[in-house]
Amino acid sequence: MTEHAKEPPCATRARERGDDLAGTASRVRAFLLLEEPGPWGRHAWRDARLPEGLGPEMLRRCAAAGVRPLLIRREQRKPGSTRRVFTAYPGSGRVETTTVNDPRALLDLDLAALGRGQSLRLDPHSEPIFAVCTHGRHDRCCAERGRPVIAALRISEPEATWGVSHIGGDRFAGNLLVLGEGLYYGRLDPAAAVRVAAQHRAGRLDLDHFRGRCTLPTGVQAAEIQVRRELGLGRFDAVVLDGRRRLGESWQVRFVTDSGPVHVTSRPRTAGTARLTCAATLDNPVIAWDCELVSEGRPVPSGTPPRG
Repeated sequence: MTEHAKEPPCATRARERGDDLAGTASRVRAFLLLEEPGPWGRHAWRDARLPEGLGPEMLRRCAAAGVRPLLIRREQRKPGSTRRVFTAYPGSGRVETTTVNDPRALLDLDLAALGRGQSLRLDPHSEPIFAVCTHGRHDRCCAERGRPVIAALRISEPEATWGVSHIGGDRFAGNLLVLGEGLYYGRLDPAAAVRVAAQHRAGRLDLDHFRGRCTLPTGVQAAEIQVRRELGLGRFDAVVLDGRRRLGESWQVRFVTDSGPVHVTSRPRTAGTARLTCAATLDNPVIAWDCELVSEGRPVPSGTPPRG
C-alpha cells in the first residue's frame, strides 16, 4: 500500500484543515440533467451506458453552449423505458422538464438557446430539485457521505430528490445542488440535509452549509455569504447584489440588505496546499476568501452589473 493510499478521505482532510465552504460553488450558466439509472463509471457521460457516441457528442455540444451536463437517478429506481430530462437556467430560476424514450432525443435540444437563458418550450417545472452528489466512482467521499444524505432526503422530499453525478467540491461531501436557483451546499449529514431542504421551502439559506450561488464568481459568492453571516440574514431576499467590480484577483461588491447598503472587499488567499480529492496525486492550492465589510455609506464604484 502506498503512502497516498493510507491517507484519510479528502472530505476528512478538508474538515481537519478547516477549509471554508464560502465561495466554492462551481460557476455554471445553465444545466442539462438526464436520468440514467445504470452505472455511471468514473467519467459519467463518457462511461455510462448511453447510446454509442452520445456522451462525448453531448459533452462537446454542452461545452460550446456553456451548459453543464449532469446525470441523475433515483437510487431505488430500476431502469425503465422512459427517462426524465431537466433543463435549468439559474439566472432566472427557470426549470423545464420532459421525458424521452431514447436519450438520443437530446441531440434535438437547442443547447445554445439554453445557454442564453431562453426557454426550450418544455414543460415548466415549479418544484425545487434537490440533487445530491452520489458519484462514488468519481470520488469515494461522494458515495460514503452522499448516500446517507440522499436516503434521508428521500423520506422528507421523495419527489424532489435525485442522485447526481459529479458537481464539484468532493472535499465538501456530502454535497447538494438546489435547482432552479443554482445553490450549492456542502458538509451535509442526513439531519443537516433535511434541515436545508426545509429552510429552502421556507425561503431561507442555511448559512452553516452554504457554499455559494453558481451564477456568481467565487469571490462574489464569498462576499455574499460573509454579509449574511455577519448580519444574520438567511432569507433569500434579505441580501441583493447591486454591483460588483473586479480589481486584479480581488472584488469590490455592493449589496442592498435589510440593514441598508453594504460594501465588501473580497480578497483571495492561499491557505496552504493539499490533495483536494481522494484521487489526486499532486497538491494544489487551498483558496480561501478574506472578506471585509468596508462601508455602509460610501459611494459604490462603477462596475459590472450583477448577472441573474
